[in-house]
Amino acid sequence: MPRKSQFSFLRSRKLIVNLLSAVIFMPSMAQLYIPPVMEGDSANFRKDIMTRTYVVPKKILWTSGSQNVIAPQHLLEMNTGQADIFSGNMCQMVSREGKTASIILDFGHELHGGLKIVISSCSPAKTPVFRIRFGESVSETCSQLNTKTSLVETGSQAVMDLKNNTATNDHAIRDMELTCPYYGQIEIGSSGYRFVRLDLLTPDVVVNLKEVNAVFRYRDIPYLGTFKCSDNRLNEIWQTGAYTVHLNMQEYIWDGIKRDRLIWLGDMHPETSTISTVFGNDESFYSSMDLATKQYPLPQWLNGMSAYSLWYLIIQHDWYVQNGNLAFIQKHKDYILGLIDQIDQHIHSDGTEDLSSSRFLDWPSSPNTKGVESGYRALIVWSLKDAKYLANLLGDSSRASKCDAAIARLNTKIMPPNNLKQAAALMAIAGTMSPEEACKNCISVGGAQGFSTFYGFYMLEALAMAGRYQEAMDIISKYWGGMLDLGATTFWEDFNLEWTKNCGRIDDFVPEGKDDIHGDFGAYCYPGFRHSFCHGWASGPTAWMSHHILGVEVLEPGCKKVRITPHLGNLQWAEGTYPTPSGEVIHIKHVKQPDGQIKTTIKAPKGVKIVK
Repeated sequence: MPRKSQFSFLRSRKLIVNLLSAVIFMPSMAQLYIPPVMEGDSANFRKDIMTRTYVVPKKILWTSGSQNVIAPQHLLEMNTGQADIFSGNMCQMVSREGKTASIILDFGHELHGGLKIVISSCSPAKTPVFRIRFGESVSETCSQLNTKTSLVETGSQAVMDLKNNTATNDHAIRDMELTCPYYGQIEIGSSGYRFVRLDLLTPDVVVNLKEVNAVFRYRDIPYLGTFKCSDNRLNEIWQTGAYTVHLNMQEYIWDGIKRDRLIWLGDMHPETSTISTVFGNDESFYSSMDLATKQYPLPQWLNGMSAYSLWYLIIQHDWYVQNGNLAFIQKHKDYILGLIDQIDQHIHSDGTEDLSSSRFLDWPSSPNTKGVESGYRALIVWSLKDAKYLANLLGDSSRASKCDAAIARLNTKIMPPNNLKQAAALMAIAGTMSPEEACKNCISVGGAQGFSTFYGFYMLEALAMAGRYQEAMDIISKYWGGMLDLGATTFWEDFNLEWTKNCGRIDDFVPEGKDDIHGDFGAYCYPGFRHSFCHGWASGPTAWMSHHILGVEVLEPGCKKVRITPHLGNLQWAEGTYPTPSGEVIHIKHVKQPDGQIKTTIKAPKGVKIVK
């Protein structure tokens, strides 16, 4: 089957063009041709591995009025990207009599990149100044720096109610003033956004605005893995999780494209799980792991956090099982074995440990210190089990025995999860609590209540271990689907169903009397508009559905042996593809028969043994 790129809910490049209004694709790995006059300077060149495309807006969401913004519909038309000397078929922005011409554009989907502005004539002839605000929500495009704003629509005017400090320019400059050329073009910005607001700050001028296009920057790679079932909501969630991670696969694997544009090892496991499921054996994994260990050599903890070094071992194990790249494990041999020694020396004979005075699972779990302590200890056990596997793979039986001994010491002091779902999930995975007990007494209590976008992945895994597949699907639909119900096209850094009781959508003005889902919520490092609406750690359901609904379990490294065990629950059918390290895919289809039995059809590449 031809391998084609997909974005969000799409399966072919033809449909991508329809969605993004005719973008131009460039091979990401094409040869870099250096002009002959500069060949002697070739060592000073570094090729951009990312692809850049221009995307026209999907919708004019708001203007300051027909007297100030004339014919804005022309901005929705695909054009040449070239300035012209004439002024026909263009949007006119008119700033007169003290009135500011303003417009909000909706690009339809969250994107990563900047903005290209093309201007023809200005009257009088001058270089106009625009204020540009990128936003992951409509409210964010209307916020003031260091000020949270609750936005309501009153007639044709955007009215802002100034509140607390949350709109920032940290990590990515998203609010700026720009002097633009006339009879010219200019590009600016690097952020995650869906909406853009332009305010013409120059007084007494008419600007013939020919184009305002998004500069979309992404990896041009095929979506090898696919998923489709009889529940369209689950299909949309799978695709949204895949697209969320795709946007964060920049030069390296980032946490978020607006904020947290960094390699955070502890947060990366859901992302690498999704990458394996959707994109296969992608280069971004290797470059990210190499750079992370270079940035934090032993005895430092990765990202300065002991828990994140534990996740490093889990990530290395899972990636190896999927892709079978022994050479990469050997490349990291000294780091892996040294990290085992470092962890071991902090675990004492009485079962206590002092890896770090700071315990961290995820932000929402932080107030439950007893639960975090329990979950953190389970995370150590899980990581050491994977470390033992890696040590044996590297031929170091003494390090493998060291892992076993450390686990035995830790398991003499098992602590209860203290009603914390994050902790119970880790304990189920680590084997320090039965999945049935973890789900019955903690994870299943209240359904999606207490879930988080990051650790929800592990709660779903625990539910699967306990055989509660339909319950997990219901929670995916309610919790991750709750973001889609509010206009999300990517999944968020955090989400709480309690926030939705009286809130507006992110893709429109917040009605008077409603809460602003972006500006009014969030905590810790993500209050209000600082909250990231495209965070790769929220993609867990994508990997989960491929592994548990399609039922893919890799039994031998590099997908040499794969078990297929479907779990359809109430679904009537499910089908999809699953990547192997060669780039070829396993084709899977499950159909529930009238008697309740499931008929499975599988087509696997040569060299992949399928068992049921």
